[in-house]
Amino acid sequence: MAAIIITILLTVWSITIDAPLEEPANPSVTPNPSKAPWYFLGLQEMLVYFDPWIAGVVMPVLIIVGLMAIPYIDVNPAGNGYYCFKERRFAILTFLFGFLVLWVLLVIEGTFLRGPGWNFFMPWEKWDPHKIVALTNVNFPYLFGFREYWAQAAFGLFSIALWYATIPAWYIWRRATLVNVGFTRYALKAFLFMTMMGMVAKMFLRIAFNVKYVLVLPWLNI
Repeated sequence: MAAIIITILLTVWSITIDAPLEEPANPSVTPNPSKAPWYFLGLQEMLVYFDPWIAGVVMPVLIIVGLMAIPYIDVNPAGNGYYCFKERRFAILTFLFGFLVLWVLLVIEGTFLRGPGWNFFMPWEKWDPHKIVALTNVNFPYLFGFREYWAQAAFGLFSIALWYATIPAWYIWRRATLVNVGFTRYALKAFLFMTMMGMVAKMFLRIAFNVKYVLVLPWLNI
C-alpha cells in the first residue's frame, strides 16, 4: 500500500510540476556556485571537509565495498525472513545514520544551503556573491601545542590509531564480540564503523575549530 501511495504521489508530482531545468550550457559563463547533479552533491559537499582523494575516491570505494561486505560480516541470524528492530537495533540504526546523516543530509546541505563561493547560507539568508568568510585553518595537533612538523605527524598518527582502537577494544571487553563473529569479521566491521564515525568527527572539527587536517605527512593528508 505504501509503495502504491508513493508511486501515485510521484506521478502526480511529475505531471503537475515542471523539472527545474536551467538554460542551455554556456561555455563562456561559469555559474557560481558550480554544482554537480544532486545525487553527487553529497560527495561535492565532502570536499569541504576532506581532500579530493578521500572524498572522491576512498570514501565512495569504502561505501561500495562495505555494502558488498555486509552479507559476509553480518552473521546474526536474527531478522532473516522477518522484520524486526529490537533484535537488529545496532545494524538498523547504523545503516540509517550512514544513509540519512552522511548522505541525504549532505545532499540537502549542498543543494539548498551552499551558495556563491560554496559559502554556507541559512535558508532565510540572501545568496550574496560577494560574501567573504575569513577562516584560519589549523591542523589538529596544533590545538594541543605541537608546532614541530614531525611532532605533529606523530601526534596525528597516535590520534588516528587511538580512534580506531579504543572504542572497538572497549566494545570487545564489554560484550565479548569475538566469540560470536570472529576476529576478521569484527575487525572489518569495526574499521568500517569507525571510518564512518570518523567522517562525522572530522566534519565537527572542521566546523567547530577550523581543523583542516588531523594527520599531515609529506605524501598524505587526512
